[in-house]
Amino acid sequence: MVRFNSKIIGFILLAGFLLIASYNSQKQLLAIYNHQNSIAVQDRKGEEIFIKPNPKEHWARYLNEIPPRFKELLVKKEDKYFYYHFGFNPWSTFQAARGYLGLGPKRASSTITQQLVKILLEKEFERSLKNKIIESFYALSLEIFQSKETILKMYANSIYFGNQAQGLTEASQLYFGLSPNLLSDGQILQLLATISGPSDNNPANPENEKITQSLAQKLGLNGQDLGTVAPFAVKENIQEYSHFNDTYFELSAFTFPKESLIQKVTLDKELTEKIRKIVKRNIEDLKPKNAKNGAVAVIKLPENELLALIGSPDPQSSETGYKINMLNKPRPIGSTVKPFIYLKAFEKDLRPYTLVDDREYKYITAIGFPFYPKNFDYKYRGEVSLHYALSNSLNVPTVKVLEYIGLEGFYNFLEKDLEFESVQDLDNYQLGIALGVLEMSLLDLSKYFTIFPNDGILRELKICQSDGNLSLEKKIANPEYVQLINRILNDRKTGIEQFGLKSDFNLFQENYALKTGTSRDFHDSWVIGYTPDFLVGVWLGNADNTPMEGISGQVGAGRIWAETMEVLLNSEYNKKTPFEFDLLKEFYEKGVVEYGLPGDNYESYLNVLKERDLTLILHPHDGDVFLLEENTKIILEAKKIVKWFADEEFLGEGQEYIFIPQKAGRYQIKAGGADGFREIVTIYINE
Repeated sequence: MVRFNSKIIGFILLAGFLLIASYNSQKQLLAIYNHQNSIAVQDRKGEEIFIKPNPKEHWARYLNEIPPRFKELLVKKEDKYFYYHFGFNPWSTFQAARGYLGLGPKRASSTITQQLVKILLEKEFERSLKNKIIESFYALSLEIFQSKETILKMYANSIYFGNQAQGLTEASQLYFGLSPNLLSDGQILQLLATISGPSDNNPANPENEKITQSLAQKLGLNGQDLGTVAPFAVKENIQEYSHFNDTYFELSAFTFPKESLIQKVTLDKELTEKIRKIVKRNIEDLKPKNAKNGAVAVIKLPENELLALIGSPDPQSSETGYKINMLNKPRPIGSTVKPFIYLKAFEKDLRPYTLVDDREYKYITAIGFPFYPKNFDYKYRGEVSLHYALSNSLNVPTVKVLEYIGLEGFYNFLEKDLEFESVQDLDNYQLGIALGVLEMSLLDLSKYFTIFPNDGILRELKICQSDGNLSLEKKIANPEYVQLINRILNDRKTGIEQFGLKSDFNLFQENYALKTGTSRDFHDSWVIGYTPDFLVGVWLGNADNTPMEGISGQVGAGRIWAETMEVLLNSEYNKKTPFEFDLLKEFYEKGVVEYGLPGDNYESYLNVLKERDLTLILHPHDGDVFLLEENTKIILEAKKIVKWFADEEFLGEGQEYIFIPQKAGRYQIKAGGADGFREIVTIYINE
């Protein structure tokens, strides 16, 4: 009796172990199966952009329900006892085992469930007694925990039909251009004839016709009009069918998390296609001027969502450079750097009405050579305001401004504030930064420009809608200084010398700002322009870096930019949000309206660049870096008694003040004198 009870307990334990093992085995198969489904990438409106291949490099889009007729013919061909066995056919398995042991002819008959196991475990071509036993166990496990309908569905979605098509959905679309429920009997048979030899027997090959006719006879369908499709017609459909469109070219540079089988991105597919046509047409017109490549980035504000990305006019073309994504290639950015230089100048103590002498200056480079900056037209204009200098993109005044704010401070702004990663040491550029030698990609430059319409806030560019509102934000500049830049870049009248009375930049809506750029010898043509609702960045040039023939920012990239803006201004993305200038003050001097800040003493700021030694803050210096320790104390020292501020927070008054930072980060130290004159330096506290 004890022995009998022990046997029962042992049997129960063994059965429990096998049941757990079966459950885990089928769970493993389900995980593999689910992982083989391709991800569909859709635009913000649900339009499909492309399908990503699965880990096997196959295209697979799973059906939830298998068409009844396909199911019926599949079972008839592959496994007529499918609804009666429990995963494997004992007699067929016994016959196969005899063959493996050399006791009879080798047979390769497997049930649908066993075939599914082979596919999922990638053991289709391994034939041994050991594999047969393992495959039978997995098949039994599936049958215990999954319904027959589920197993059939899994099999239909997992069959490989050749030409990278996995599953019934992909095969139907690839070979016949139809959804599975519209297939004729003949087309179903053509697909079933493919299973045994996907590469050689698929519907695009003549051999498929013979196998299909034989299969029709075997299944009792001969003599009927089956509705098969000839190989040449199948080949035509294969050529027309594609999982990609041109937008895939730009999106392939991004990594998408596999959170779901449908990945929504922020792009607008229709908008992207319209803009690509604009780029292609303009490049065709400019080819006689040796302009062959172009790129466009459109960003929805204030979220910094990418609306359109064009890295090539035609990614499918074999033309020079067309398969290079120029959105991500660093190029000299020309005068588009100037708004950032003037932003730092306004933070320091300059204003749009500050005067500067546009004349010849001599500088000595780091390696000892003399350097004489020139304007684009090689002319000097004498005394001009910074507003005029930026509006007309004058080089000489910009070099003077960069010298005034200091190279180290500007380097720190680029590297620490914007977190820009330069292709070479920034110190190699020196004052040449003001002349446009700094190199950035269009995508990076466009992102940095968003600080102007976004009130000085820098956000990461967003491509996945699933990112929600997790985009990191960083304050780069105070809104009042950003408004000064926007006011200048929004002013078409002051920039009339550069743009003329009539230009492509005279759009029907006036609520926009822009900056052009041209690199040395016309290698690169740039325009970055924006409204408070969206930003458009355009680059034009050659992927091989050969120069264009006299194509400036206005003539080259400008035309593409203007046409793109016309599309956007007439789109749902134009909310007609006005620029805000509420933090500025207007000054009426000599019949001219200029802009500054409410606390400005006009005369104090007017001649800062024309006078010598007007430094107010003696310590710290702009760009200084300090280490945060337990009792870090920073001496603030000025030439006279001033009011001290740190990030707009009042600290105290005096010629000297001890500043004790509480945490690491970037601080703007401001000193203000009784005469209204102010100076700002930026310091960094590192842990």
